[in-house]
Amino acid sequence: MRKMLAAVVSHVFSRASQKKPALRGLLASQNFSNDAPCHIKKCDLYRLEEGPPTTTVLTREEALKYYRAMQVIRRMELKSDQMYKQKFIRGFCHLCDGQEACCVGLEAGINPTDHIITSYRAHGLCYTRGLSVKSILAELTGRKGGCAKGKGGSMHMYGKNFYGGNGIVGAQGQVAEAYNLSALWKLPCVFICENNRYGMGTATERAAASTEYHKRGNFIPGLRVNGMDILCVREATKFAAHYCRSGKGPILMELQTYRYHGHSMSDPGISYRSREEVQNMRSKSDPIMLLRERMINNNLSNVEELKEIDADVKKEVEEAAQFATSDPEPPLEELAYHLFYHSPPFGVRGTNKWITYKSVS
Repeated sequence: MRKMLAAVVSHVFSRASQKKPALRGLLASQNFSNDAPCHIKKCDLYRLEEGPPTTTVLTREEALKYYRAMQVIRRMELKSDQMYKQKFIRGFCHLCDGQEACCVGLEAGINPTDHIITSYRAHGLCYTRGLSVKSILAELTGRKGGCAKGKGGSMHMYGKNFYGGNGIVGAQGQVAEAYNLSALWKLPCVFICENNRYGMGTATERAAASTEYHKRGNFIPGLRVNGMDILCVREATKFAAHYCRSGKGPILMELQTYRYHGHSMSDPGISYRSREEVQNMRSKSDPIMLLRERMINNNLSNVEELKEIDADVKKEVEEAAQFATSDPEPPLEELAYHLFYHSPPFGVRGTNKWITYKSVS
């Protein structure tokens, strides 16, 4: 009886092992589509006769690139949350998980030579502008390998053609002045309002008599865009950039999006909104989920390939986190370095008047 049972078990496992190579061969030989036509939501227009297209083409190469970038940003922000709670990250920290389509779609619609000035919810834009996950997480932990040498932290990260972490966000006087001068001088400037529905802990409906922020430019044309769909953001950005480059002056884009975390790490994010609201957005409008479904439905990829990307992203972020917690902090003698660009060395007095730090460009 035991021999018979052993034979049956051996036969079952033998058949199972024979199926695995066949399954892998089937997946490897699958022919994916090179591209797919996609319908996207029409933008609301202000002072514009025509807007971005409502159809576009998504190539397989683009889709895989966008998917990976958004997954990197999502996992990087979740790792930042963990490291903050472990006290590796201190001070202010504003996470952008849920808003990945905004930064990835924006970068997909402009040129690397274009310049970006952003608010302090900037980690995702740091990555899309070319900074590595290592340099971002190391900056968050205040290490020498950070993108700002460990001196900027979450709110002050910089890269080539990228000037990140500026406040106060939406200060009305400054914004009005910028709108006026850019329109007066016809500057090629795209103003972007990332409307994640809350100003810190206040819902937009409670703070604004009109929530049509794409019309706030008054004399500047505007677009209201589905900021949870990367293709909507990409096409709207292309349209806005072309509008500016053609000499027509500035334009305003409102990206309707949503943040899963609170305003900052000190905000649990559930005292002014319900858990059900957040979960509803995750289940119906998540930007990564929407792109994944579009890729699979249009045969641009499959579940197995996307799982491989997810595993590769997880490994990259984990390695970056290890670097960010083991890299040395900048030495004290470099405290006053990089105050000016291309300036001769000079002395900077510290908090103790008997101590002077040397500043080197």
